[in-house]
Amino acid sequence: MESSTALTTPTNRPLQLWLLTAGGFFAFFIFGFVDNLKGPTFPNLLDELQFNYAQGGGILLGAYLGFVVATLLAGPLSDWAGNRTILIIAGLLITGGILGFSRANTYPLLFASMLLLGMGTGSIEVGGNGLIVGLHPQAQGRYLNLLATFHGFGSLLVPLYAAWLLDAGISWRQVFQYSIPLVLVLVLLLLLTPAPRTAKMASSGGFDWSTLRRTGFSATMIGFYVAIALYVATEIGIAAWIVEYLIQTKGIAQATAALYLSAFFGMIMIGRIVGSLLVDRIGYLRAIILAMIGAFVAILIAIVAPPALAFCLPLSGLFLSIIFPTMTAAVSRLHPHNTGTILGLLFTAAGLGGSLGPWSIGLASNAWGIGWGFALTLLFCIGVIGTLALLIRQARV
Repeated sequence: MESSTALTTPTNRPLQLWLLTAGGFFAFFIFGFVDNLKGPTFPNLLDELQFNYAQGGGILLGAYLGFVVATLLAGPLSDWAGNRTILIIAGLLITGGILGFSRANTYPLLFASMLLLGMGTGSIEVGGNGLIVGLHPQAQGRYLNLLATFHGFGSLLVPLYAAWLLDAGISWRQVFQYSIPLVLVLVLLLLLTPAPRTAKMASSGGFDWSTLRRTGFSATMIGFYVAIALYVATEIGIAAWIVEYLIQTKGIAQATAALYLSAFFGMIMIGRIVGSLLVDRIGYLRAIILAMIGAFVAILIAIVAPPALAFCLPLSGLFLSIIFPTMTAAVSRLHPHNTGTILGLLFTAAGLGGSLGPWSIGLASNAWGIGWGFALTLLFCIGVIGTLALLIRQARV
């Protein structure tokens, strides 16, 4: 069985290390690609199957539920079986989910298939981060930001891919099916690359429940769970509502507002490339809190200023970009034991934030208007900044 601890330099060939690194990066590209297939294809699905918005939302909920379940289960499993194994399982789950989703015609089957897809992407979240942490223990911040960049690249590419096929008259079912070869390439690459040899820790090399109980639910870790949930609520909240917000409050045309959304993802990708060169030098928590303050200022300017400064909303992605991977690196450095399990708990909190953030903005917008609802992103930012300030006082990361 593999361990999630760091690779030992003398016993692993450079080619093996970089093949596994490439596998982790490619897994995150697939994560971003598959996870964002839903958006451009969903209108076609609803139209073909005559589903209403409530049913469509229920199907999408399956992906969030699967993600949360996978992050809870994949963490302990990665400490026992290794992150390479988790990524292979993720590829099989995604393949099964795509096959089921692209062939289903009923609500229960679509929900179940989306659940499988969510479990696959949740497993990549845990396995990919854990793999990179183990392969590159001396520069975790750099490599985790690069890892997240590949997710952003997949997210940027998939709307173009889906629009090209749909405009050519290809069914939404085939749009999903044509992504399966990518997943199979990942599984094949990981199967053909030997598992990493790892250094055994003196006190605990894998899963240890007593250590997990003491450290995984400490005050410091609860602070990280709160911070990452509020951060993801901010990022996903902006991504989900930016187009509607710009149309309704700034009078921006729909096509232009959609370009702002693309620019938001583009800023995230650029920010992670730049951040990969800086976060290890600045310090993880210091880099995160500075980035969150920058995001807060950008969002605030976009909300209170005239429409001419609405570009500050996508600009906020430049600051938000480094927060998730850098927080992952901070937690990994704090917990060299049970790393997979603790990252699983961290990503579960992130998944809950991603579900509750857009939902709460929708509720507030329905009650008080989209302007006030979207302003909840500022409260989320304040929550992250306050929590990080407390963490900086408790730990040096």
